[in-house]
Amino acid sequence: MYIRAMSALVIENLHKSFDGVPAVKGVNFTIKKGEIFGLLGPNGAGKSTTINMIAGVVRLGSGSITAFGYDNQRDYRHTRRMLGVVHQEVVIDNFFTVDQALKLHAGYYGVKDDPDWRQLLIDRLGLQPHLHKVMLKLSGGLKRRFMIAKALIHRPQLLILDEPTAGVDVELRHSLWDFVREINRQGTTILLTTHYLEEAEEMCDRIAIMNHGDLIAMEETQKLIRRLSKRQLRLWLEQPLVELPSGLELYSPKLEEDGNVLLLSLPAGEGAGNVLAQLAESGIKVQDIETDQNSLEDVFIHLTGMKGGVNGHHSR
Repeated sequence: MYIRAMSALVIENLHKSFDGVPAVKGVNFTIKKGEIFGLLGPNGAGKSTTINMIAGVVRLGSGSITAFGYDNQRDYRHTRRMLGVVHQEVVIDNFFTVDQALKLHAGYYGVKDDPDWRQLLIDRLGLQPHLHKVMLKLSGGLKRRFMIAKALIHRPQLLILDEPTAGVDVELRHSLWDFVREINRQGTTILLTTHYLEEAEEMCDRIAIMNHGDLIAMEETQKLIRRLSKRQLRLWLEQPLVELPSGLELYSPKLEEDGNVLLLSLPAGEGAGNVLAQLAESGIKVQDIETDQNSLEDVFIHLTGMKGGVNGHHSR
């Protein structure tokens, strides 16, 4: 009970099936208060289904979801008020202008409208010139900005962003992340799904990876990358090699630049000391070294077996 109360979100043994087909299979994870937590996975991994169960728009198959100590089934009024959700699909109301919708929306959560907070959101998200437009008149990027303002209007403690920058331009993407970092520094916990792996690597304190409904990895971002990725060594040699030395098969050796450069791949978790000592014993002298560590995308591909990273914007 203490862990639940001290955490922003606790997911325990979560299951969900559609027409007998499992979409989420016994998922467990906890999000700490104040962190930016990434939930990644290919299309069909179960990310959006998990998000929708947290948000209360899809019923749980079994298991439990606790937000800031409140069960999201028994105490749904409390949990809805604590969560702000930006869904993957654009969800708007064409009957209201931006201004009207933002003035009304806090009341849906039983929260009194705060004009100062509302104006801050309008200013930071660049909505001021568009306040009196109906939703149909907004571009795709402006609709995304409005959805983020709407999700934050009642000052939620946990903001859930389900691929918020899908299909938006680079400038908007950077401005949104700047704003997300700002509200996170002010105490808002963030749960993020994205198919832009460089975003997750840059933004997230911890990352969980789902595949086929299962949670297959969860760790601090940089630790996950270090543990699962391979580093490549590029060694400039004092004397060129005509052929590869024996005993280096573990490191997938390759010669380049007429034998003057030796490429080696270090297995996950192994430092360069062993292979450098082995080269020295063989009488191979190294003039210079360059290392290149794999990215989160490489780790993702390794774990999920995907080629080319995450494709598409929609996942169940």
